Amino acid sequence: MKINPNKSKALSFVRAQVKDPLNCSLGDQKIPEASCCKYLGIIIRSNLSWADQVNYTVQEAWRALHFVMHIVKKENKNMKSLAYVTSMYHS
Repeated sequence: MKINPNKSKALSFVRAQVKDPLNCSLGDQKIPEASCCKYLGIIIRSNLSWADQVNYTVQEAWRALHFVMHIVKKENKNMKSLAYVTSMYHS
């Protein structure tokens, strides 16, 4: 497996009072330190706060809801009935 240092970030999970800068490198390239990163679809913050992940999830849910509302608004009565019945079986 090849690791691309340009796409890598160093993340430290330590208390703010004891924080020293990280000196991570891969070969001769320094890996920049970050306060948060996205890994396997989860946003991880160095202070272990879930706020970024929660905000991202809520934003995606609103985006999906608005898409469905837009589609249902434009469709005819049969499509609205199908969307309603389908939502009842999936809840």
